[in-house]
Amino acid sequence: MEKKWWHDKFVYQIYPKSFKDDNNDGIGDIKGIISKLDYLHDLGVDILWLTPFFTSPMVDNGYDIADYCDINPLFGTMEDMEMLISEAKKREIYIMMDMVANHCSSEHRWFKEAIKSKDNPYHDYFIFRDEPVHPEHKSCFGGEAWEYVESLNQYYFHEFAKEQPDLNFDNPKIMEEIENAINFWMKKGIRGIRFDVIHMIGKEIDNGIYGYGPKLHKRVQELYRTSYGNYDIITVGEAWGNLNDALDFTLPERNELNMVFQFECTSSTNDNQRHGKFTPKPIDMKYCKDTWIKYQNGLNSKSWNALFVENHDLGRCINRFGSLDYMKESAKAIATMIYFQKGTPYIYQGQEIGMLNIRMDSLSDYNDVEVHGAYKDYVLGLKDITHEDFMEACYKEARDNARTPFQWENSINAGFNLGTKPWLKINPNYTFVNALDELKDPNSILNYYKELIKLRKNPLYKDTFVYGTFTALDIDNKDIFLYKREYNHQTIIILVNMMDKKIPYTIPFEIDKVLLKNYNKEYDTKEILLSPYEAIVYLVK
Repeated sequence: MEKKWWHDKFVYQIYPKSFKDDNNDGIGDIKGIISKLDYLHDLGVDILWLTPFFTSPMVDNGYDIADYCDINPLFGTMEDMEMLISEAKKREIYIMMDMVANHCSSEHRWFKEAIKSKDNPYHDYFIFRDEPVHPEHKSCFGGEAWEYVESLNQYYFHEFAKEQPDLNFDNPKIMEEIENAINFWMKKGIRGIRFDVIHMIGKEIDNGIYGYGPKLHKRVQELYRTSYGNYDIITVGEAWGNLNDALDFTLPERNELNMVFQFECTSSTNDNQRHGKFTPKPIDMKYCKDTWIKYQNGLNSKSWNALFVENHDLGRCINRFGSLDYMKESAKAIATMIYFQKGTPYIYQGQEIGMLNIRMDSLSDYNDVEVHGAYKDYVLGLKDITHEDFMEACYKEARDNARTPFQWENSINAGFNLGTKPWLKINPNYTFVNALDELKDPNSILNYYKELIKLRKNPLYKDTFVYGTFTALDIDNKDIFLYKREYNHQTIIILVNMMDKKIPYTIPFEIDKVLLKNYNKEYDTKEILLSPYEAIVYLVK
C-alpha cells in the first residue's frame, strides 16, 4: 500500500456553532476555534474537520448552503478563516471542510433564479416536475419530498428539508459549480474534504433511485479528476451503504475517495422496521464487534477505514456503547476498542471529555429540523408514538445530543462564552464533565485520550498501529473484543471487556508489557478477572 501523509493522523470534528463563542453572541465562531488551537494541539490531533461554515440561513445548521464560496457571518469573515488555516498550520494542524453537493439552500441565488420561470437557465439546476414522482417517497426530515411552487405550477424535489432543494446532477453545470467551489477552497489551503451524503448525487428520481444510482461513481470520479484529485488532501464520504459500496468508493485505482464512514454500528440501535431512531432498540455489542471485524477484513488489504463512534448526527458514544454507571471506564474502553484498529481515527468534539446525551424538558428545547419533522409525522400524524416515548427516543438518539455547547469549564455557560444565552441548551452535567477539570485529573477521560493518541503515534509502535495487519481473536465471544495488530515481527494485542460485568479471562499469548490500560491494576498472570469495561493494550513477546 502506498503510504500517505494522513495515514497516521488523528482527525477532530468541530461543530463550529457549538465549539467556542468568542464574541459572546450565543453562537460559536471561527475566532473561538482559533482560541482553542493550543488545546487541540496538546490533545494530539492533526486535522480539524469543520462542519459547513459557508453562508447559510441555518435551517439545517449550515447543511443548507446559500453561497459555497463565502463565510457565514455568524461564524466570522473570510479573513478569520484564512487566519484559522494559517494559525493551525503553525501547529502542524490542517483544516478539512464539509462539502454538501447533493443539495443547497432555497436562499441560494441559484434557486431564487430557478423559481422565476421555467425558461430561466437556473431552473435546470434543480429537480422540477409537473407532478410528484413516486410520491410515496418521503423526506428524511418528515413530510413530503416534493414542494409545490405556485408561480411555476411545478414541484421540486428535496430529500431533506423543503429549504434544501436537491441539485440536478444531470445538468453538467452543477458538476462545474461544485468543482469550482472545491477548487476555490483548495487554493485557500484546505487539506481535506468530508462529502455529505455523497451516495445521493447519482439519484434517478424518475426511476425511484435515491442513492447509489448508476451514474454515481462516474460523477465522483469526475469530481476527483477536475478538482480535489489535483491536490494532496484527505477525503472521506458520508455514504450510507454496505461493505461493497465502501469498496467501490475507496479502491485506490478508482480515483474516488480515501475512505467512507460506515454507519452499520452507530445506527444499529435504530428500529428500521418502525420509525428508525425515533423507535430505538438496545445495542447489540456482538453485532457491532462483528461489523467492525467485517470492515477491517474487507477493506484493509485493498483500501482504508475511517474509525469513529460519534459525529454531529449521532447520540454520544457512552450512551450508546457504554454505561453511565461506568462512565469513565466505558469511555476509555470504547476509545481503545476503536482507535487501535487499522484506519484513520475521527474524534468528535467533546467525546474526549466524555460528553453525554442531554435530556431536554420540552420539544421546543430541540433545535433540530429532523426532530420537529418526525414529531409531526409520527406523534401528531400517524399517532404511532406517544409524546413521552418520542421524548425518550430523542434523549437516546436525537442529533442535538451531539450539538450542545462544548463544556470547557465549571463556570457560567460551561465556559462556552461569557454569559449570553447559547443557541442550544448546555448539558447541566458541565459541573463535573468539563475540559479544565479533566486536564487536572490524571485519571480523566481526557488524559486517557491524550495517552492513547501519544501511544498510537509512538515511533516504537506507530507502524504496527498504522500499517500492521488486523486479526480478530476469540471471534465468537459476545462479551470480549480481542484483536491483534502485527507488523515486521512486532505484535500488539488489544483486549476489551465490552460489558458492564466482571469476566474471568485467560490471556492466550505471552505478555511482554502493558502499553495502555484503563484500570490501575497489575497484570502478572495469564489468569485475569476483567473488570467492567476494562481495556488493555499489550505488547506480546
